[in-house]
Amino acid sequence: MLRPIIVSARHGGGGRLSGIVAELERATGALARPTLRLLNGTWAALRVAVFRASFSRDQRSVPADLLHSQIETYLVEMQHAGYDVPAGGARALCNTWVKDQWLLRDKAPDTDAIVYSLTSASLEALDLVQSLSRDRALVSESRLSMILETVRRWAVEASPDAGARVALLNARIQELEVERDRILEFGVAEITDDRMVDGYANLMDLVGQLPSDFKRVEESVQGMHRKIMHDLREDDSVLGTVLGQYLEDENQLLRSTPEGRAFVGAFVLLRDADLLDELRDNVQVLLEHPAAAALDARDIAEIRGMVAVIRRGTEDVLEQRRRLSRTLKEHIVHRDAVVERELDLVLRGIERELVTWMETAGPLSKVDVDLLPAGIELGHLKDRLWDPASAAPPPPLGRPDDAIPAPPTLADLRAAGGPSLPELRAAVIDAIGRSGRASIGEVFGMLPPDLRRPVEILGLLYLADVAGEVDPDSTVPADWESCEVEDLDAIRPNGRHRTFRIPQVILTPAHAAALAADEDEETADV
Repeated sequence: MLRPIIVSARHGGGGRLSGIVAELERATGALARPTLRLLNGTWAALRVAVFRASFSRDQRSVPADLLHSQIETYLVEMQHAGYDVPAGGARALCNTWVKDQWLLRDKAPDTDAIVYSLTSASLEALDLVQSLSRDRALVSESRLSMILETVRRWAVEASPDAGARVALLNARIQELEVERDRILEFGVAEITDDRMVDGYANLMDLVGQLPSDFKRVEESVQGMHRKIMHDLREDDSVLGTVLGQYLEDENQLLRSTPEGRAFVGAFVLLRDADLLDELRDNVQVLLEHPAAAALDARDIAEIRGMVAVIRRGTEDVLEQRRRLSRTLKEHIVHRDAVVERELDLVLRGIERELVTWMETAGPLSKVDVDLLPAGIELGHLKDRLWDPASAAPPPPLGRPDDAIPAPPTLADLRAAGGPSLPELRAAVIDAIGRSGRASIGEVFGMLPPDLRRPVEILGLLYLADVAGEVDPDSTVPADWESCEVEDLDAIRPNGRHRTFRIPQVILTPAHAAALAADEDEETADV
């Protein structure tokens, strides 16, 4: 029903318009800005909560993978709490927010990692939510006093009449003298906590506007960067024109816009050490007042980090300017050294050929010029050139006689072989003949060192089996304490000693006779 009324008002009989059309267009443009679009819609509260939880004054940018993981966690927590969440996942949400100009996706200055940061529209929206969530209204005595002081100071600056300006300054001087005399006579009047809290709220509101102001300057520089890159890619762009437009746009940004002037003022502040010290001292005085106990930790950190906010915002803007300057420098150097030089050589060659052709050509002569050069037909080209080193013969083979190792001796072969059964049999028979009985451990202990190898123990057990003392189908009991055992000190061929524990086996003359009979049988077989 609104549009027909507007049309009739425009085409009505010459009556005065109420201005509703202009107000409607102004409201439509304001509501279409990213700041208000962020605060409108079904998921407005979710967007504000995610942005406030993921970004802060200290965390200005977040790596892309980390932000995706955080948002996935936030969505799960909100679902468990009973809230509805949008479908699509964290990556799809971030892409949508970048498209809606609420998030900025770019490379980190020091690395090639992709990071997300909030745009100026998002910062303005978060500041608006923060101001609306405060219990105390910002329309207070401190805010009105600041407005009066600002109007008074700028009235002095704007007055073109020297007499009027002097009168304003004298009135201000008189007020200050009266205030000075009152303090000297009666002392400093104690300020109330309510007034201090009003001052804190006013200060936090002013400080909260700084990041969005700096971000607008940064985004303006990024817009200039994109525009310059577009102009430089145009075929008919002139480098001098592009540079002149860049300098003009930069001057316009820093001198003619509120956020640009704020950046210039912050840059001047950071270069003045005395002003920085004065600002830090004044902030410390404010936070030492008893009324500061009414502030929460986040508000105190925001006031205390005022200088850091100004410094980070300035550094971000300067980094964008450095990136833009590097782009211009690389383009100028590359274009001057390669493109324009080659183009100049081509144009000079064409000019020489035209001069030569005009010496013999008539007024109506024509030359067929191909827009593109004809293709060149080439046969197969060699991938590699001939290398004399690849055709050199291999080095002569060495004589293998020098590398043949010495053959092993008989002693080496015997040391690596099995048990010496004839020597062991003779040693067992001799030990039983001298003492009437002997154990395997006693016989092994009387052997010479070359017959005390670990494999000789197996040979003695084999002889005991031949003599009928050891049953090959029996097993050694699991509990060694239930039988008598013997420790045998064996000597390996390399000279190292090793102790083995076996069950005690007693050999008697009957066993010696069995071994002698077995020896006779072996001799007869041979």
